[in-house]
Amino acid sequence: MTGRGAADVLPPAFVAQRTLTQRTEGQSEQWCVLFYIVERSSGLLVGTCGFKGEPTNGGVEIGYGVGADYRGRGYATESVRALLAVARALDPAIEVLAQINPDNHASTRVVQKLNFVAGETKLDQDNERLVQWRAK
Repeated sequence: MTGRGAADVLPPAFVAQRTLTQRTEGQSEQWCVLFYIVERSSGLLVGTCGFKGEPTNGGVEIGYGVGADYRGRGYATESVRALLAVARALDPAIEVLAQINPDNHASTRVVQKLNFVAGETKLDQDNERLVQWRAK
């Protein structure tokens, strides 16, 4: 990676803070690390992805984001596929979850391509409607 990328490819500050807090609290690095999504041909940083913390109740939630200029090129799909592989290498029985706003059609297409199954819709702590998607 060359250290170059658009301003909107980094996650919101609260994501980095959550990771630091989790590590300070003793959560395992393997479940709390933030991964960079890097364009192979140019070395540009195009987004980030990772787990939202250690597994609970047999499941782990993923998160991912790609900068606006890099969307629609398969980076999110490739990144979620990689997160699935990492999660299953760490724990073959793990359930991988993604919570997605139903209006986020691009993110919904990503998990559908990877055969996630839609579950119930819930309100989060910010009163945002989120569909609970589960990897098969």
